[in-house]
Amino acid sequence: MSEKRNLILFIATSLDGYIATEDDSLEWLFKVEGEGDNGYSEFYETIDTVIMGKRTYDWVMEQGLKEFPYKDKKCFVFSRSQIRDTNEVTFINADVTKFVNELKAQEGKNIWIVGGGELLHSFIEEKLIDEFIITVAPTIIGKGIPLFKGGDSQLELSLKGTRIFNQFVELHYGLKK
Repeated sequence: MSEKRNLILFIATSLDGYIATEDDSLEWLFKVEGEGDNGYSEFYETIDTVIMGKRTYDWVMEQGLKEFPYKDKKCFVFSRSQIRDTNEVTFINADVTKFVNELKAQEGKNIWIVGGGELLHSFIEEKLIDEFIITVAPTIIGKGIPLFKGGDSQLELSLKGTRIFNQFVELHYGLKK
């Protein structure tokens, strides 16, 4: 029997816990001096599946990129409405827990949840995230889109490691099981 795949949150946040400004800008993030791609390429090689919510997908599509950034991975976008699949994306309107557990049981590399918001909150409530890789930027935004939404969910994590990429600090946690 093969080992179960992990669902990993890999994301950057401001020191005060925001992933974007209120108008979805990441300009603050690009002003911070990093090192190379801050571990992105290394992480990207460990996954073969990407999951995101519709709002994150729309943001990605509005960036005017020449090609879809996850075209070499299986990409699923959760949406409350029925949307026709594209060559790069399968839209999902299904039970989050059941779908993710089915994905985790399949052969393959790890699964990346891209972005935060509602979908991340659902995953936290259901304890579906196995690892949290959070890169903290030395910037205080003051207000914006929080990494974690308030609520009753509590998770116990265990520190797996830290890394420094010039001004960024990467915190790597695993879910205590």
